[in-house]
Amino acid sequence: MWLREDILKSIWHVFTALDVDQRGKVSKSQLKVLSHNLCTIMKIPHDPVALEEHFKDDDKGPLSKQGYMPYLNTFIIDKVREDFDVLEFNRMCWTLCHKKNITTNNLLISNSDAFKIWCIFNFLSEDKYPLVIVPEEVEYFLQKLTEAMGNKWSEEKFSDANLQLNRRSCLTAWEMIQLVGTGTFSKGMDRQSLSMGINEVFQELILDVLKQGYMMKKGHKRKNWTERWFVLRPTSLSYYVCEDLVDMKGHITLDQSCCVESLPDKEAKKCLFIIKCPDKSFEISASDKKKKHDWIQAIQTCIQLLRLGLASPHREARLRRRELRQKQMAKEEDLVERMKMLQAANESNQLQLEAMLKKMKTVAAEVATEEDRRKKSQSDLQDRLRLDLEREKMVRQHMEEQVAQKSSQLEQYLQRVREMEDMHHQLEEALKNERRAKQDEEAMRKLQARLLEEETTRRAELERLHLQQKRALCQMRAEKQELVAEPLAQEGDLQAAMQQLERVERQRHGALQKYEEVSRTLERAAYQTKKWKDKVAKHEGLLRLIHPGGKGPERVTNWGPASVTDVELEMRKKSWQERKNTQAQAQ
Repeated sequence: MWLREDILKSIWHVFTALDVDQRGKVSKSQLKVLSHNLCTIMKIPHDPVALEEHFKDDDKGPLSKQGYMPYLNTFIIDKVREDFDVLEFNRMCWTLCHKKNITTNNLLISNSDAFKIWCIFNFLSEDKYPLVIVPEEVEYFLQKLTEAMGNKWSEEKFSDANLQLNRRSCLTAWEMIQLVGTGTFSKGMDRQSLSMGINEVFQELILDVLKQGYMMKKGHKRKNWTERWFVLRPTSLSYYVCEDLVDMKGHITLDQSCCVESLPDKEAKKCLFIIKCPDKSFEISASDKKKKHDWIQAIQTCIQLLRLGLASPHREARLRRRELRQKQMAKEEDLVERMKMLQAANESNQLQLEAMLKKMKTVAAEVATEEDRRKKSQSDLQDRLRLDLEREKMVRQHMEEQVAQKSSQLEQYLQRVREMEDMHHQLEEALKNERRAKQDEEAMRKLQARLLEEETTRRAELERLHLQQKRALCQMRAEKQELVAEPLAQEGDLQAAMQQLERVERQRHGALQKYEEVSRTLERAAYQTKKWKDKVAKHEGLLRLIHPGGKGPERVTNWGPASVTDVELEMRKKSWQERKNTQAQAQ
């Protein structure tokens, strides 16, 4: 059964060959000759009047404005009957087009083999013009041809052919003939094997020969067994005298009511099976069990396809391959569209990431500014504490000088009272200093608390940024694994921020340590004040009556003349020296 697309492909080759200038125009005389030949081959009555009527508006130009295709469809293809010889039609089209496109003199194949490859190209090519064959169909044809020549298909063995296929996406009919004829993929094979392989693929794909071979057939009248050459097609099983297909001895028409069954061995015949048709049955004997099983399976496949209303297996396989390629192309287009959408999403995420990075840089700058301000305030606090310590030291020295001066005036009771009053005033000043120190300590504690609150606020802000960064990273991992480098950079920035926060924490601990040192200094100051109070109490207890002394020289001390003995004086000197050393070490 012929298809309109197959007829149009062959006619397209002829029209392309007649179009010498490659402008899509052919002269009217050539179209008349072509139409007459087509009508003759297809057994259609030729109507010259219709052709002249169709091209009546084209007296000056080479082609009708209406084109040749409307005339071809209306007056030729629509009138074609199914009993015309398609092979003869293809030979006629081949004769008109091959001489202008290729010559077989420098090829390993004959003109007949080139014609068969041309027919196979028309069968496997896409239904688009200009006609080309996709690499998948070329590989399918080369694989079938290799198996027909008795070899196994191997990608390494046919690397040269694959290289030639990869140079262009699709091949024309003449490029495909050139590929097979130059022997690029069939190295080591002779011309006869190549020709036999082409013929076998041609019979299988074009002539719909599903299976062929010698078997024994039982006669209907004489009941004798005769060897015949059987040829199985989708709708028939023909048998000939020999494999040259010249003398056909019979024809078995297959339809939906036919069936094939295996028979037991009988009459010294083995590997028997029977084909049951509505009018008669045919007993056949194969040479071995494998061939018997293959023939039964092939005939059952044909009957099953007829019951399903399907075309030949090769046409169905071609349709499935085309559908598979279309699905693959649709998937690729969908994948490209999804990649574009993903790229747009990635660009959007990249912009968001850049905005977050800018925000993080701004926050880092603010943190650095705050850190500088905190360091400056801490330095000012340290300077104030240092001045307070120096002031306290000067006060202490001044007090020591006053004590030294007042010690010489202890000779009289009134002088001692005035000295104690002066010391009392000094103690009040010390108490005021202590209160001021406590107020400074409270102010420093408030400052420290404020710094801690600010640091807590910054830590919360950094943690919030960290959570936002984690959510962004999770979203980026789900969308595209190729963006792992950017989240790692963000994580590095976050770690740098956390390290900076740790440095701030260490500085805060340093400030606390300094605060503790100042507290200890204040405690030592309070302790010194308490010691002064003890000294005052002790001095108050040293007041005693002055008794007459000895005749020796009178000893004068800070506590008055002859107020202590020599032993007590030495002990007090030693105790005073130890306290002085302790105070110097503490400072």
